[in-house]
Amino acid sequence: MNQPYRYNRDNATRVAGTTTLKDAIGQLLKTYQLQTRFNETYLEAFWGRMMGPAIASRTNRLYVRDRKLYIDIASAPLRNELVNAKQKLVQLVNKDMGTEVIDDVIFI
Repeated sequence: MNQPYRYNRDNATRVAGTTTLKDAIGQLLKTYQLQTRFNETYLEAFWGRMMGPAIASRTNRLYVRDRKLYIDIASAPLRNELVNAKQKLVQLVNKDMGTEVIDDVIFI
């Protein structure tokens, strides 16, 4: 009969000179100067997770261009609250991204 696979931690060492997949992808993005665009796309894709369902459900359009985040909000009261907390929103997004992705927020 076939034996089920059992993980052996002693044989799971990494060979010297190899890099992790995360490091390899990071180097690839830096080499081809795609890190900025990757961060912008990540921000657009995970806007709902960052801001929560209340804000995400009222966001019609969202895009980043020239380090500025453009947001189209359907709710006027929510838009007014976000305009008042613009700097906090910039800090929150950059903190969640782990790097300076945006400098300003513009409400459409």
